[in-house]
Amino acid sequence: MFSSVTIAGQPPRGYEAALEELREELGFGPGRRGVQITAVRGDHLGVRCDGSSVTITWAEPIQFYRALSLIPEDLSPCDIRETPAFLTRGVMFDCSRNAVLTTQALKGFLRKMALMGLNLGMMYTEDTYEVPEQPFFGYKRGRYTYAELKDLDDYADSLGIELIPCIQTLGHLDRVMKWPPYHGVRENESTIEPDREESYEILTQMIRAASAPYRSRRIHLGMDEAYGMGLGAHLHHHGYENPQHIMGRHLNRLLDICEGLGLEAMIWSDMYFGIDGMHYHSDRDPSPEAIAAVDKRVTLVYWDYYQSREEMYDDALRKHALFPAKTVFAGGIWTWVGPAPAYSTTIPNTVAALASCRRAGVPLVVATCWGDDGQECNMLTALLGMQLYGELTFHGDYDEQWLYDRFRRCCHADAGAFLALSELNTVPGMCARPNDPTNICKILLYQDPLVQLFEKDLEGFPCAEHFEGLVAKYALAARENPEYALLFDFYTALAHAVALKARYHAQAAELLRSGDREGCGRLSEDLPSVADAVEALRLVWRRLWESTNKPFGFEVIDFRMGGVIARLKTAADRLGAYSRGEIDDIPELSCETLLLKRRPDNSVGCTNTMTELLTAARLDHPF
Repeated sequence: MFSSVTIAGQPPRGYEAALEELREELGFGPGRRGVQITAVRGDHLGVRCDGSSVTITWAEPIQFYRALSLIPEDLSPCDIRETPAFLTRGVMFDCSRNAVLTTQALKGFLRKMALMGLNLGMMYTEDTYEVPEQPFFGYKRGRYTYAELKDLDDYADSLGIELIPCIQTLGHLDRVMKWPPYHGVRENESTIEPDREESYEILTQMIRAASAPYRSRRIHLGMDEAYGMGLGAHLHHHGYENPQHIMGRHLNRLLDICEGLGLEAMIWSDMYFGIDGMHYHSDRDPSPEAIAAVDKRVTLVYWDYYQSREEMYDDALRKHALFPAKTVFAGGIWTWVGPAPAYSTTIPNTVAALASCRRAGVPLVVATCWGDDGQECNMLTALLGMQLYGELTFHGDYDEQWLYDRFRRCCHADAGAFLALSELNTVPGMCARPNDPTNICKILLYQDPLVQLFEKDLEGFPCAEHFEGLVAKYALAARENPEYALLFDFYTALAHAVALKARYHAQAAELLRSGDREGCGRLSEDLPSVADAVEALRLVWRRLWESTNKPFGFEVIDFRMGGVIARLKTAADRLGAYSRGEIDDIPELSCETLLLKRRPDNSVGCTNTMTELLTAARLDHPF
């Protein structure tokens, strides 16, 4: 952008250090023009350029850094004025689903957030943070140390970003509850038991440890999806009780702990609907018991990633207004359906959600980047969604060309290439639904070569041809987006492996059922090259993982890829035996297949757990 800047007037405190950190993102470099900037403290974000000098107006430090990225690269005259629609807007990074982002990777995200104008970062850590009194907390999971989180908080603060802990204090604690020291406080396999004093001793230690590294006095306590609360150990110890009463009492205890530590708490709001046997979009309002269970000291986080119509969000926000606590909103950048992001769902749902939130005067919106089922989708893919939140906050209504231009400026990448990653999730002729995107690349990557659960669902779709076409597209994106070459190398390898596997799946059962031993022999000879492609994918996947994440957790990807390769070898052996006449059938391949997820409109529902994908048997069983 510029070789240097000279800043006078009223810049934010500590801007010199921040500017040095943002030098690469802003494109400062030799041989480029210097610029004189006058900074003015005001009530909005403004950038005015007369062709040689620039005046920046800012109301909060993050606006100053966003303004720097709005200066025309050629210093052409402009007069930009922006007022954020939301007081606080940010990103939640899932660091609990196997992948724990390195501090260096997180600093890269924070720098880009500064240019986007996003002033809040949430660190979602179920157990991946140190609790000194609990050595099994985050054991062998790559948990963050106090020093790492303190360093991140210092870095975020220098850029005008508030970093806060986002933990769990009821459900979603299965990685903790599995260890022997916690068996005595389990409500069930994933939930800590309410109304048990030993539970609150541990919870106090968790809240104290989670909040200690941060300046912010805000903390997210989670408490979502605590299925079975009151129906496990609590039922055994106390008998049946209305779960809303248990929830209310548990929340009060947690808020008392937070008040003692000088913390303001927020929680996910879904339990107050789920316990009522409803959801946000049911045709009735929350019950008086649900409303009474909410303490006015807490902030409710209404999370919803599934609607593409504004009126759905309008009605849910109206329902939330019935509670005696303020409401904020969490939308989703769909990074949790497999290796590829689902931007065809992310964009329309986000546009609708934030339009509704603007009308309702919601003060805080956050983009969640979940990593369900192993964080197969690298967090770098969320950058375009983060940019979308920034532009909908400052620029107003959705403007595709503006989004593309801003993404090029802030992230030095082509938005179209990032959007194209979602083409891995569907194929021509397959319909998608806004609340249930397909994830065909994950289905094909893991579908067993003999026990083909999705044979009927994928029948007639040009899967192999589609994925073969993506190989060249992603290889070109790797060359044209050098900062993200490794990311696109991964997707090139993924498309190649899935294309080969799809071609096999389209032929195998038909050849066997027709008794074509020669054709089965050819398939047997082709399968080693498919296994080689999967191994090449595993290797580039590991490089990508280690470029952004701590090494912990990749063992799960190794297990999965190793399993795919082993099953391909088994299939080659059995098809070879059949082709030579050594066996007369391969029953797991020749047996009848049924529709699982394909609907009359040709959409195929999202399938995102390994038990669903791999086998009709159980991968694990507790008894």
